[in-house]
Amino acid sequence: MPSNNLTPREIVSELDKYIVGQQNAKRAVAIALRNRWRRQQVAEELRDEIAPKNIIMIGPTGVGKTEIARRLAKLDSSPFLKIEASKFTEVGYVGRDVESMIRDLVELSLGIVKQEEQENVRVRAAESAEERILDALFPERSRREENQRQPAGLIAEANQDGHVQSESTRDRLKKYLMEGKLDERIIEIEVTEARSGPMIEIFSASGAEDMGLNIKDMFSNLFPQKKKKRKVSVAEAREILVEEEAQRLIDMEKVTKTAIERVEQSGIIFLDEIDKIVGSDGTQGPDVSREGVQRDLLPIVEGSTVNTRYGMVRTDHILFIAAGAFTTTRPSDLIPELQGRFPIRVELDALTKDDFIRILTEPHNALVRQYMEMLATEGIELIFDDDAIAEIAEVAALVNERTENIGARRLYTIMETLLEDVSFDAPDLAEKKSVVTAQYVRDKLDDIVEDEDLSRYIL
Repeated sequence: MPSNNLTPREIVSELDKYIVGQQNAKRAVAIALRNRWRRQQVAEELRDEIAPKNIIMIGPTGVGKTEIARRLAKLDSSPFLKIEASKFTEVGYVGRDVESMIRDLVELSLGIVKQEEQENVRVRAAESAEERILDALFPERSRREENQRQPAGLIAEANQDGHVQSESTRDRLKKYLMEGKLDERIIEIEVTEARSGPMIEIFSASGAEDMGLNIKDMFSNLFPQKKKKRKVSVAEAREILVEEEAQRLIDMEKVTKTAIERVEQSGIIFLDEIDKIVGSDGTQGPDVSREGVQRDLLPIVEGSTVNTRYGMVRTDHILFIAAGAFTTTRPSDLIPELQGRFPIRVELDALTKDDFIRILTEPHNALVRQYMEMLATEGIELIFDDDAIAEIAEVAALVNERTENIGARRLYTIMETLLEDVSFDAPDLAEKKSVVTAQYVRDKLDDIVEDEDLSRYIL
């Protein structure tokens, strides 16, 4: 299981590079991640008894809840799945059942591990691909003819010392191939087409999404793999054949086993909109199903075994991070059993103008930097005055206050509106330096901000 053994302080420091503020939430997830490493160090008989401390993040949209969870997963190379709790329905209702998120997480983990294994065999795959390219450049018939002509079929040349060396045509081609001299030459290669069985659509009850996939696999295995010939350049052939050889060289049994182990030991599921499955006082309509979703969710969070197409998967040590705005409900409105499975609760702060200024400039992926780098590809030097950044932050805070508070996401719509003309005209601009000033921001946005109806639709 991959682990970077980062301390909680180091984890928070890494999260600070991408997320502004929210120190309480960062501390909570840092401890949760470190506890995974700690669990692996304790005696084996106690290891299975230590359950993850699941977290509920409470706060408005756009304040960093999802980003904290996503960045946390990247730090530990953990399989990570974000899903809205409102997508689920109680068993017996039409829709997705809660177990499907475990199946989705296994699929994601399988993709990650498969990619890692392909990288591990990349050198061997490149060698095999090279041999197949040489076979295409110098077919079997040509080799037989050369062997019959030997030694006339050998190419002789003098090396630096004046000694005469002999090499076959294939050796010479291999040398040219390694030097890239044959990259533009067109060759014909034989590649394997992806298996595809007949189109089958299955309408099944909730909880049987996997059935369609398994039947598709069964039918696809009945049909032999097709091969087709393609004419491509040597450079393209190298890429195609390396991928094909890497697929052939990896041990899929090992990949599957590792993927399941990684899900069980380091998987993270981010359950967004958890407040949407809290029923109101009414007992009509969808509220009946909402409590049912909570009851279906409970055994998964508690720890159970889920059947997937790759085998049984235990959920005992998957870390669940739930999040919700809880504007009309409270975490205490969840059923008591589910509340008990989320012992850590952290409240995230609403973002202020100062936070927006920091979000625009400080993170490694800061919005201002993104736009500067994108327009630099057109040869445009985009410069933001400090006053302009403060004005953008002021507009974001104001529009969030007047309309709907969508947090930092407001900055995306404002920046797009603000820089629309520059982005459109960039390839044709004679002046390659563009300065965004506070006055420019006001000229572009003031009319929209003053008209509340306009700002609702545009910003």
